[in-house]
Amino acid sequence: MPGKRIAVVDAGVSGLGAIKTCLEEGLEPTCFEGSDDIGGLWRYEEKAQSGRPSIYESATSNTSKEMTTYSDYPFPDHFPNYLHNSRIMDYLRMYVQHFDLTKHIRFLSKVCSVRKRSDFSCTGRWDVVVEAAGKQESHVFDGIMVCSGMYSDPFLPLQNFPGIKRFKGQYIHSWEYKSPEKFRGKKIIVVGIGNSGADLAVELSHVASQVFLSTRRGAWIWNRVWDYGMPVDTVLFTHFNAVLNKFYPTFLINRWAENKLNVRFNHDVYGLFPQHRFLSHQATFSDYLPNHIISGGVLIKPNVREFTETSAIFEDGTEEDLDVVIFATGYTFSFPFLENNSTVLDSQHSMFKFVFPPRLEKPTLAFIGILQPVGATIPTSELQSRWAVRVFKVMCRPSAYLEKMAVQIVFLTNPRDSRRIQYMDYMDEIASEMGVKPNLLSLFLWDPKLAMEIFFGPCTPYQYRLRGPGKWAGARRAILTQRERIIKPLRTRTLTRDHPSSSVPFWLKSTCAALLLFVLTLVVIKG
Repeated sequence: MPGKRIAVVDAGVSGLGAIKTCLEEGLEPTCFEGSDDIGGLWRYEEKAQSGRPSIYESATSNTSKEMTTYSDYPFPDHFPNYLHNSRIMDYLRMYVQHFDLTKHIRFLSKVCSVRKRSDFSCTGRWDVVVEAAGKQESHVFDGIMVCSGMYSDPFLPLQNFPGIKRFKGQYIHSWEYKSPEKFRGKKIIVVGIGNSGADLAVELSHVASQVFLSTRRGAWIWNRVWDYGMPVDTVLFTHFNAVLNKFYPTFLINRWAENKLNVRFNHDVYGLFPQHRFLSHQATFSDYLPNHIISGGVLIKPNVREFTETSAIFEDGTEEDLDVVIFATGYTFSFPFLENNSTVLDSQHSMFKFVFPPRLEKPTLAFIGILQPVGATIPTSELQSRWAVRVFKVMCRPSAYLEKMAVQIVFLTNPRDSRRIQYMDYMDEIASEMGVKPNLLSLFLWDPKLAMEIFFGPCTPYQYRLRGPGKWAGARRAILTQRERIIKPLRTRTLTRDHPSSSVPFWLKSTCAALLLFVLTLVVIKG
């Protein structure tokens, strides 16, 4: 009996994971990709194309490879920990080839329309119109997975910058930026201090006459390299730290993080001290920004009050001559192919766990990767897909699932910050929904070596393949060898003495493990 037919919109990192998870569950996916290649955001092209994501030539990941990987396909051990976009594309092509996904992708096929069928309340099916080779085709699908991402529609708030239309220089959105060569010798202002804004300011300062970085509210600046030279996410995103965070009040976590970041450089002295506490807003990753501020290549400025024909006047009254304005002001997200129906898309963009529209009669529409994790997108969207396809398979059963969704609506008001989720908390939530969250108590009893690595080591995606639907036989080995894959690309010179692979003392690990086991035992006994 053929499986249910699922339409996957776009073949970026979320779409590829969606195709693969459909195949795992015996469904029949068809992915419609508007361009002629996979990769989505991570595929660099020399010219930005309207309606598609775009990155600059030097773009590198802000999450390390062990935290960014698909859960059953580790990155090659020789790949660097932080990956240039070309390396991520290499990995995606390997993933597609390994799981034979290409035959399920229709390239140069743009999804024009997705509408509920007349019998949707009974069948949950959709009418899908696709344009390919200049002609429109109609299809019927049992489920839809929207994997089109959040970085295709630049947000350019020109109305907030009086005088910009009379500015005689050039102004663009960072979405259009590709490389610094054509800006040599220019005076440039970058407006916005997100990850892209910081990257562009640093890169341009190598060739520009002067770069100004304008920020309305300031930012906390993270760096990729953390204590002992380890990738920051592999050190901070651990179950051990998650347990500590549950006991520490928010103000203490804020104080610790802010003090830690100020040790690297004083945010107040550098003009970056933000108006918000650390946990209240997305932090910015930049390894090089403080170096370029201290050497004068980048000058931090407040918000722009107005533009003249040749300059910018800032809110502090200062004025600077300019040749180029680059707006790194983020993106909006829209789904023009979906019907504007309150059960599909409502004005408040309500979603159940950012995946399912809660008011649909049948749960056969899933949004995959349409969120901003404080962590990696690939494992987050992959786990969403694994959950979604499980729901698709049982969608015809009575409405217990829908009733559960109806009382757990998350209302979103600010599309930018309200889609920000904490990586580990969210992964554990979704994993619990589908029964794949690691059982630490059981592991401490039956596989203490693995339990110690899961508890103290980085919360890598392999952990969600140890049990339940989609269990992978290689998960245990992938977890126990993850530190080797972190260290291998760093240790390119042979050393004559051994170095410890962990910065956490064994006695501390043992003590904490014993305490955790005791607490978990009490919980089980009381339950």
